[in-house]
Amino acid sequence: MTSDFGATRLGPILYFRGMAEGALRLAVMVLRPTGEVPGDLGAEERTHAPQPLREIGANTVWRYDFTLPQGAPGYALEGESYPVQTDVTGDLRFAFLSCNGEEEGDLDRDHHERNAMWADMCEEHKTRPFALLLQGGDQIYADEATKGHRLTEDWPKDFEKPRDAEELEDLADHLSSRFAERYVQALFGEAPSWIMARVPTLAIWDDHDICDGWGSLYRDRTLSEVGQCLFQVAREMYLLFQHAAVEADIPDLFLDPTGTSLSWQRRLPGLSILAPDLRAERGRRQVMGAHGWSATEAMEPGETHTFLVSSVPLLGPRLSLVERFMLLIPTMQKYEDDLRDQWQSRAHRKEWVRMLKQVLKWRQTAPVTVLSGEIHLATRATMGKGKHRVEQLVASGIAHRAPPQGYARGLGALAGLGDAPVKGHPIRIHPLPGKKQRYTAERNYLELERSGGVWSAIWHLEDSGPTPPMRLDS
Repeated sequence: MTSDFGATRLGPILYFRGMAEGALRLAVMVLRPTGEVPGDLGAEERTHAPQPLREIGANTVWRYDFTLPQGAPGYALEGESYPVQTDVTGDLRFAFLSCNGEEEGDLDRDHHERNAMWADMCEEHKTRPFALLLQGGDQIYADEATKGHRLTEDWPKDFEKPRDAEELEDLADHLSSRFAERYVQALFGEAPSWIMARVPTLAIWDDHDICDGWGSLYRDRTLSEVGQCLFQVAREMYLLFQHAAVEADIPDLFLDPTGTSLSWQRRLPGLSILAPDLRAERGRRQVMGAHGWSATEAMEPGETHTFLVSSVPLLGPRLSLVERFMLLIPTMQKYEDDLRDQWQSRAHRKEWVRMLKQVLKWRQTAPVTVLSGEIHLATRATMGKGKHRVEQLVASGIAHRAPPQGYARGLGALAGLGDAPVKGHPIRIHPLPGKKQRYTAERNYLELERSGGVWSAIWHLEDSGPTPPMRLDS
């Protein structure tokens, strides 16, 4: 099969692999028209040749693997130098973002409007560089990738049964092209491409990286031949564009060597960043399966701080009452999948408690800060008090336009009900520093900084500007 994904140039995109003997392990990905071999990458007086990962349509994805010792200035590629903040032992600054797109018409948006908050982040980086870029889910919105093919034109509302293996293969080729287009659009804009060439990224996926509500849809869709084809293509493209990886790289990059769960952890001096995969094994009555839970419970907290990336907010308002109410109203039942996506859904209550108890276990070693996205709003939350206190910071979305203020106020009223799924550890939703409402409806991203051993957080808001710094538990 021949893909119609035309000749495109993309990159370099920089990825964080971890640390080895005090040096940063990094990878760079570039996309070039097939037949064009990119030049060698230079770093610390050494050259590194690219290796081809995969062909997509008229293009080939290439990767460079290299290390930079702390204090090294960066790398050079094809006549251009890219400075990198490589000192991560003392003061440290990184950014967190989510929801880089929209469900409908994202490919047609004006790049300057779409990437306004990316441009803001670039200016921040020029002032004081970020050492790491964490992406917390929905890095692309692939919902319209299923359009244009007989089998998936009406997905997930309806889908057709493939006539034969050849038609299913044709669907996979169609989806690969559509996913690749969306990744190029998300990474190609002037602002995101500029910063992602200079700040190594780490990412975990969420539903829109596959399709809206993946895992909370009914099993006759997700387990069908068409549904599994969609998932496998989304998974391959996620590995390729968000990790510069292929199947053979899984044991080196992820905690589950089988790749059933794509959970990962990375350690830097004094801290751990933990990211359970909340999508690969998700079903209507489970968030993670055996592989995901094994990976999560084997994660190691940091010596002085732990950041947990939960693509869906871990600390949130009580939703069971809302679910019961919505099921009684036929016109509201279409939103059931959105509620099923949440940890707080009545279908996931036991797993939610299990995860909260795991977080409290990590909290015994060092403070834990949960980083979340998904809801297209900015907010924060706490669980417990004193030495058991856990913070959650939500930054969503960097490109997705904010919902109406009335929606934010309504969700804030619901959050006032409170919840305490783990006895003695009540969950509370709080306004951002300097705000009165619990939820802020502006596009945003989050800045996290370690200065003198103390962590603080600043939300960068599209209309209001940066919030006052908020000190995290120490």
